[in-house]
Amino acid sequence: MSSTSEPAAERACAATVPNGGFLMTKKQKKVLIRIIIAFLLLVVLHFVPVKGWLSLVLYLVPYFVIGYDILKKAFKGILNRQIFDENFLMAVATVGAIILGEYTEGVAVMLFYQIGELFQSYAVGKSRRNISELMDIRPDYANIEKDGKLEKVDPDEVEVGSIIVVKPGEKIPIDGIVEYGTTTLNTAALTGESLPRDAKEGDEVISGCINMTGLIKIKTTKEFGDSTVSKILDLVENSSSKKSRSENFITKFARYYTPAVCYGALALAVLPPIVSLIIGFDPAWDQWIYRALTFLVISCPCALVISIPLSFFAGIGGASKEGVLVKGSNYLEALSEAKYIVFDKTGTLTKGVFEVAGIHDAVIPEDKLLEYAAYAESFSSHPISRSLCKAYGKEIDQTRVSDVNEISGEGVTAVVDGTSVAAGNIKLMKRLGIECKECGSVGTVVHVAVNGSYAGHILISDQLKPHTKQALEELKKLGMKKLVMLTGDAKRVAESVAKEVGVTDVYSELLPADKVSKVEELLEKKPAKEKLVFVGDGINDAPVLSRADIGIAMGALGSDAAIEAADIVLMDDDPLKISKAIHISKKCIRIVYENIYFAIGIKIICLVLGALGIANMWAAIFADVGVMVIAVLNAIRALNAGK
Repeated sequence: MSSTSEPAAERACAATVPNGGFLMTKKQKKVLIRIIIAFLLLVVLHFVPVKGWLSLVLYLVPYFVIGYDILKKAFKGILNRQIFDENFLMAVATVGAIILGEYTEGVAVMLFYQIGELFQSYAVGKSRRNISELMDIRPDYANIEKDGKLEKVDPDEVEVGSIIVVKPGEKIPIDGIVEYGTTTLNTAALTGESLPRDAKEGDEVISGCINMTGLIKIKTTKEFGDSTVSKILDLVENSSSKKSRSENFITKFARYYTPAVCYGALALAVLPPIVSLIIGFDPAWDQWIYRALTFLVISCPCALVISIPLSFFAGIGGASKEGVLVKGSNYLEALSEAKYIVFDKTGTLTKGVFEVAGIHDAVIPEDKLLEYAAYAESFSSHPISRSLCKAYGKEIDQTRVSDVNEISGEGVTAVVDGTSVAAGNIKLMKRLGIECKECGSVGTVVHVAVNGSYAGHILISDQLKPHTKQALEELKKLGMKKLVMLTGDAKRVAESVAKEVGVTDVYSELLPADKVSKVEELLEKKPAKEKLVFVGDGINDAPVLSRADIGIAMGALGSDAAIEAADIVLMDDDPLKISKAIHISKKCIRIVYENIYFAIGIKIICLVLGALGIANMWAAIFADVGVMVIAVLNAIRALNAGK
């Protein structure tokens, strides 16, 4: 209700309690005590038969108990020439009511206004809970080993390349590589998923995860300010600065609305009595001033000013709980209008990890064929070569290999244990004059020849992510008009993947610049109100992520490139989260418009009734506080929009 947010320190004092309740701040507790005292005094005075000046003096006690801070703010606003706000409206309305002798109503308006203030503050605190939980990933310290003892230091003081120790139950404070130990990590705060991840020596780990089981030593690869946890926290903290169209509308609306209703109330208080005097009727000053004061109370725009930003804040908080980081409410609003989803293939729909999928037409034992291929390819850094070595699964003794000749775009020839081995594509086989067999399966085929004779071929393919098919089915259910896949892969491979996952349009053999051109082409064809979303896996797709209406990146558990390039980041790389993010955005926007229509509709009805003298001050209290409470209750539903 208040246009001024609580200080950060006060917000930080708010905490959840074990039973799921919410612990009030000191300020909230003081306001609650004042409300109780003022209410009890009002009840007592209602039954005390006093009149005249004594009655005024007695009613001023609960009035100042409950309203002194509002009067103070209104006075400061006048001094600072920032007159037209809700504090000014309440001060004028209640002081006016008391001057007219409506003591009970004057105190009641201020009392219920403060109840609304307290409720709003509580609701904002409740909506901050998910964000606060995310903020809990911020580490308080890092353990540095000195003279055989662990010393706690500020994470900011840890230099790149330092060895830090993380004990079970502690947060990983800085990104790095495990130098010693094995453990399991809880990544729920980052991904929204409860499934733990294993970590061993040589594995990269990121800050914000909780070490669950074993003691590990980590060699830091980044400074704290550049680590994943810092980037994520910065992203969340700054999300409120990127406002949606709805929020900007409400801000502009309140800027002009409040002065307008103040002048309208003044006109209502003065013009009808003057007209009555002119035509010879009783001016009824008291009656028209009371109507004007009622008009002021009704007109307070608190429900809109508070509930709309709160809805978006709650929506972003609800999304973060699901492992979806949204950089601003403008992106959340735009996502609700998504009708076209464009996907990169490798690393987005597929794992981006090449694996041996089969060995075909082997004329020698399959394990021997794989061994020859792995040894021949062992000196190459190509992803295909690495996948062969991984599939072989044993340590490779490179002293067994000689006369290695890598032919760009074709493959490699080598001598393994005195045996001539060639491993590569059809071009290599043709170069060597070796007849090979075509593979009927889709993927990358490595043909192997031993001592000049064809020995068989190995099929290597990229694997689909577990939820890819389901993710696209869910997007179709949400009413997406087009699901498009852009890839640099060969046409045959691309069409096979597209058919398997249910993509409607596929464009293959594209360079990065071609992807941008294709997205621009799609943007030109679609209606302006419908948004195009591009989903990629970070730095490789940065140009396209920036060009699309909304860029969604696979975060790879906090990839710097993904966080920088995209508007929305999926922290666990699960494409199923795309439909969840769209569902959250649609529900959030629906709540926003519900509040706008409800608040404005009730206001207009009550303003008309107030001007006609039908609605009294009690109806005005409902139009202000009651509507605000209902709107805020509706707004915090966005916290659970992902369910």
